[in-house]
Amino acid sequence: MPIRLLSQETVARIAAGEVVERPVSVAKELIENALDAGAKQVDVEAQGGGIALLRVADDGSGIAPGELEIAFQRYATSKIESSEDLERIASLGFRGEALSSIAAVADVTLVTRRKEDVGGSFIRVADGEVKERGRRGAPQGTSVTVKHLFRNVPARLKFLKSNAAEAGRISTLVSQYALAYPEVRFSLTIDGRRVFASQGSGDLRDALTRLYGLEAGEAMLAVEHREELGGSELGVRGMVSSPGVTRASRNYITIFVNRRLVQSRTLSYAVLDAYQGLLMTGRYPIAALDLTIDPSETDVNVHPAKMEIKFRDEGIAFAAIHHAVRNALAASGIARPAQGMTPAPVPAPVTNAPAAHTPLSPGAVQPVWRAPAPVKTGAPIAPPAPAAPSVQGELKLPILRVLGQMRETFIVAEGPDGMYLIDQHTAHERVLFDQLRKAKRSGAVKAQGMLQPVTVELTPQQERLLEEQGARIRDYGFQVEPFGERTVLVRGVPEALGALSPARALRDVLDYMESEDLKGYDWEDRLIASVACHGAVRAGKTMTQAEMQEMLRLLEAAENPHSCPHGRPVLLRMTTAQLEKDFCRK
Repeated sequence: MPIRLLSQETVARIAAGEVVERPVSVAKELIENALDAGAKQVDVEAQGGGIALLRVADDGSGIAPGELEIAFQRYATSKIESSEDLERIASLGFRGEALSSIAAVADVTLVTRRKEDVGGSFIRVADGEVKERGRRGAPQGTSVTVKHLFRNVPARLKFLKSNAAEAGRISTLVSQYALAYPEVRFSLTIDGRRVFASQGSGDLRDALTRLYGLEAGEAMLAVEHREELGGSELGVRGMVSSPGVTRASRNYITIFVNRRLVQSRTLSYAVLDAYQGLLMTGRYPIAALDLTIDPSETDVNVHPAKMEIKFRDEGIAFAAIHHAVRNALAASGIARPAQGMTPAPVPAPVTNAPAAHTPLSPGAVQPVWRAPAPVKTGAPIAPPAPAAPSVQGELKLPILRVLGQMRETFIVAEGPDGMYLIDQHTAHERVLFDQLRKAKRSGAVKAQGMLQPVTVELTPQQERLLEEQGARIRDYGFQVEPFGERTVLVRGVPEALGALSPARALRDVLDYMESEDLKGYDWEDRLIASVACHGAVRAGKTMTQAEMQEMLRLLEAAENPHSCPHGRPVLLRMTTAQLEKDFCRK
């Protein structure tokens, strides 16, 4: 085929595909433009998931009337002037692609007025062409209205989630920028309803309280760290939660670099590593941290979306975050302070893998059956696969006799073929999972009413999910009703939860539900696993002989007694033959 130049329209659509992936991409570009313009108030409105309409209005400096058309040309920007400026980018935007890319796949109307202008100006650009422009009354600042996103690229619409899911992404973005810029008043209106508003007081704790509730706001610890780096200052500021206030998802860890929202597995892992030994498996802190570093030490020009970042020395960035968080925990008497500032090699981010078990001697301790690979947070739970004939006989447990409890965590039992060590939490989790799934399929999930209803504060995303999926949640035993702005009243919980915190259970279930790839069977199992995990007995609880024996009796009847719903092993076996060999009896 002959080589040919692409048309300008085709080039524009290709470029737009990199910058504008979904409605939240549009919101991000417009919010960043507003912040670069010095806005003190940013109002975001979305209809139909941001596809039908997305509007961002600010009170920033505005745009000169004579610059409206050039603002929609590709690579037109007021942020940088030369390639040298790319080495020290101080603004959020700089590529000059946002407006042109958005206008290539949508109908865009921009209204603006500077402080010195008598009246406002407007321009409407659709499918990359100027449709109209003129003068109109307007407050100081800029308002950009985007309609019919991807109207001329219907293939892109197929890759979007539901309107509610897309609106949820926008809600998350606005919430994150409210944490990075607590001095700016943010508001978010979805389908005509105000779902979030920050006060713009400049107090990060206030912004966190508005977003995550009073309990979380009061439990936040201030983070402040500064040091010299090659003649410039390296600093970390923000807040992290005490280990007693956690969530079931990493999504509550928000990282900024020079107040730019970034996605960095390395920096997120630095936060988690600072909590090492302080959190239960599967629990994550709330964090809002801003790393201040010389722009010449970073590269944000990695991708048009500007969410990725590279560091000249990633180890220094990792160490700064890690030490800042660890020292904040130490200052509150929770952990030992970090030692030194010499950065170690940055470890690879990890998933929730089960802890390694050290055998008594080579080959002495053997899993009865290999559990499936542990799933990552947010991954669907696969239905159990049929066992191969060679291991079918080992899938069911033999009758076990309890010998005792070890470290208030493991049940020690004897079987016909050796000794068994059973993790009491994962064993109970498996039992509850099977019971709940069976009850759900028969429509007989038991709920227990509460003597005193509990009020629970939700994030905008959690409130949205509860409105959409309230019926499904009630099917599992939660009795919830609205109780004011972003607050609900919990009157009943699944019986399996026992005396555990209904607030934490409800929040965690809603967090799990944010995974939009969970549908049908996977979605149901994920929700059941979440409830089972909360109801299961924890490590550190002393169990009576009768309780342990009953646990084993129920485990023996479980569909898959060898792993919990999340893939962690339930038990290990030391065979009689191996014990006799190790003690030189044979």
